[in-house]
Amino acid sequence: MSDRIRIVIIDDHPLFRSGIVQTLEAEADIEVLAQGATADEAVQLTRDLLPDLLLLDVGIPGGGLNAAQTVATVCPATKIVMITGSDQEENLLAALRAGAKAYVLKGVSARELVAIVRGAAAGEVYITPSLATSLLMEMSNTVSAKPALVANPLDELTEREHGILELVAGGASNKEIGQKLFLTEKTVKHYMTNILQKLQVRNRVEAALLAQRSAQAGDQMGVAAKLTKVKASN
Repeated sequence: MSDRIRIVIIDDHPLFRSGIVQTLEAEADIEVLAQGATADEAVQLTRDLLPDLLLLDVGIPGGGLNAAQTVATVCPATKIVMITGSDQEENLLAALRAGAKAYVLKGVSARELVAIVRGAAAGEVYITPSLATSLLMEMSNTVSAKPALVANPLDELTEREHGILELVAGGASNKEIGQKLFLTEKTVKHYMTNILQKLQVRNRVEAALLAQRSAQAGDQMGVAAKLTKVKASN
């Protein structure tokens, strides 16, 4: 079936990898194309098979983060999901910078993993909730350290752009925003391009983080829960 999610799985622990393969292959809309154990295999299999999604362990020989960087460059259409037993913040940030769409701890349940894979294939960003708050604080510090052209870049947004950004921070997709504001999806995408440029951020996640930090509203766990719902597609 043409609408199946085509996946390559790379993990150097055969028993764990076998469990993932079994879990995903049980789903009618998911097809596991190949599996491997090293960074070189990750790059080679992705180049050869052009999967929709690469499920990649951080700690593989050759480095999962190195493989993610290369894959994001040579096969940008392939979504990358990093899976790891480590909760180190630096790995999380490095994975997102390398182009990963999701960062998952290995304690995740089979049902959750399937949902994350489907979401990532659809363009959603997922971060394990226990790490989302740490990401918020780290990226907020990064944003505050950047030289700004204006005292508060949010002041440069129009009223309409502020409204769209609030919906983005709440986890709405472009389509959902368009339906709520009676705009076409293409128009919303155009607004999002302007918003990202004005805020000097790279993607919807960073824009949402900046908005949440500026508002200083809600507790950090509430912000983290919203962050995991923000979708990556522009």
